[in-house]
Formats: sequence, structure tokens, C-alpha cells
Amino acid sequence: MATFKERVFSGVQPTGSLHLGNYLGAIKRFVELQGKIETIYCVVDLHALTIQNPPQELREGIRGVTAGFLAAGLDPKRSIIFAQSQVHEHAELSWMFACVARMGWLNRMTQFKEKAGKDRENASAGLFLYPALMAADILAYKATHVPVGEDQKQHLELTRDIAQKFNNDYADSIAACGHGDAFFPLTEPLIGGPAARVMSLRDGSKKMSKSDPSDYSRINLTDDVDAIAQKIRKAKTDPHPLPETVKELEARPEAENLVGIYAALTDVTPEEVLRQYPGAQFSDFKRALVDVAVEKLGPLRAEMVRLSADHDHIDAVLADGARRASTIAHPIIEDVKEIFGLVRGK
Repeated sequence: MATFKERVFSGVQPTGSLHLGNYLGAIKRFVELQGKIETIYCVVDLHALTIQNPPQELREGIRGVTAGFLAAGLDPKRSIIFAQSQVHEHAELSWMFACVARMGWLNRMTQFKEKAGKDRENASAGLFLYPALMAADILAYKATHVPVGEDQKQHLELTRDIAQKFNNDYADSIAACGHGDAFFPLTEPLIGGPAARVMSLRDGSKKMSKSDPSDYSRINLTDDVDAIAQKIRKAKTDPHPLPETVKELEARPEAENLVGIYAALTDVTPEEVLRQYPGAQFSDFKRALVDVAVEKLGPLRAEMVRLSADHDHIDAVLADGARRASTIAHPIIEDVKEIFGLVRGK
């Protein structure tokens, strides 16, 4: 059996403002993994092209996400941090994977159905092929693990399907080229934590999202103290006090969401939160949550604002990360070409 070096890859789209869901569900976990395993983190700006963005907003978004990465604690000396479009191997491998993936697989992707809506015929081909590019992002580095939210789990399963089909269809060529019995790993998801899926503050059945028209549905990482406090105070709840057990939270999505946010911000379990505030009224619990959110997010916001103004530093981090990322991806993509039978350049 082939063995692969342990490596983490993940990315964040540079559309809209980074919010609490991005931080707790992804970026905080990125930082926790740093130093334990090789980590590669990407601003997935090519994915952002599935939505038409004003060019200047996209540029600002790319730098903004990078500033968020750094402000949260990612160290460009310990992790590779780069923009997807600066490493051409992603787009190159994406086309090859589009030729490996099956239409039936892509047709089953629920996220495409949700985003395309009823006007499916008018959706971009890029939105349909989004999962093939995501697979290329991951497998260009032979990443063995990907921290993802529940909403991306299906896409990661497709990545595994593409890797498996490539390994099976080209088994003889893989062996002939000296790569053993498998070229790509079957990447494992890293899902978990008290806030693996942070929900909207206005509707506990919907994920916290940059695209929600209501700014009160999310806490942006650039929100000041007053905005954070106001959004938490106005967050939707139910009329009942906090329950004593996590099981009782399952039928109360808004309560479950706020408890999960508190737990993730303070690095405790939801059970511990309920033990700390047994039977508390939401007016009291929200005040406590405001204090925690301001304490944790205030310094992060200040550092993001400082870094976002330093374009030269952000651009230098991305350029160095792109160089280091390409050093890993380029030989892998060249080997893929050889396995396919494409003529390799000198």
C-alpha cells in the first residue's frame, strides 16, 4: 500500500467580509493544526470567480482574507499561505480532473443545486465544475487531511472519488512511472469542534454566510465593539431559559448556536457552558457572550485593520507562499502528465 506524507490543505474564499463562522469553523482550526503537521492554506480566489465581483473588491478581499489569516495567528514561516491564482498548477490539474470526474457525480452536488437555484441553465460552467477545482486544490499537494465544514463534506467525498478513479484507471501507468500502487491519497476530512458549523444569528437553521442580505445575521471580524454587542443582543432566541443538557438543545437551533459560539470562543464544550449557566435567561447569557466575543475578537480585529493597510507586507507573504506552494505542486502535476501520457516539456 502506498504511504503519503501527512499534509493539511484548506482554503477560504475572498468574497465578502470574513465573519465569525469563518473564524470558528475554519481559521481557528488552521492555527491549531500549525506546527503539528505540514500546513498549506490558500485564498481560493479562482473559486470566487463563480460570482461576479467588482475587480477592486476582489483584490481587497484577497488581501483581507490574508490579513485575517495572519491576525488569527497563522505564521507564514510555519505555514504556506498563498493565493490560488498565483499557482497555475491548480487550474491545470482542475482541467485534468474535469476529465476524470463523471457528470453524474457533479450533478449530485447539493451546493450547486442550492446556488444555481431554479435558473440552472443560466448558472456558469465554473459553478458546476467548482468541485473539480476543489479536488485539484487538495490533490496538487497530495494533502492527506482537510479541515472542512459540514457543508463541504460532499465535495471532499468527490475529491476522494476522483483520486480513487485516477488511481484505478491509470494503475499500470502509475506503476510504470515508479509511483507504486496509488498516486493520490484518499484525503480525510477533519470535521469537529463545538462550532464546526456556525449558524445565522437571525435563523438557526441557516449557516452564517457572507451572502446573507442581513448584516445582523453574522458577526464580521471587522465589526467594532458596539456592532458585536448589538448583533448578539438582537440575535434570535426562544422564550425558554437555557436547558441543563445538550440533548435538550437539539430542538432549539438558535439556543444551540449561541451556546456553541460561546463554547468555541472559550475553548470549552457545550456541556461545560450549560453547567456554567444552568437555567440562565437569554438576556443574562447574551451579556456574558458579548463580553467573551469582545475579549476574543477585539485584538483580532485591531490586528486585521493594521495588516490590511500594509499592502506591501500582505503581497510579499502571498508571493513567498506561492513560490513555496509551486515548489510542491509543480513536480506532482508533471508526474500526473506523465501518467496520463502527455509529452513532458524539457
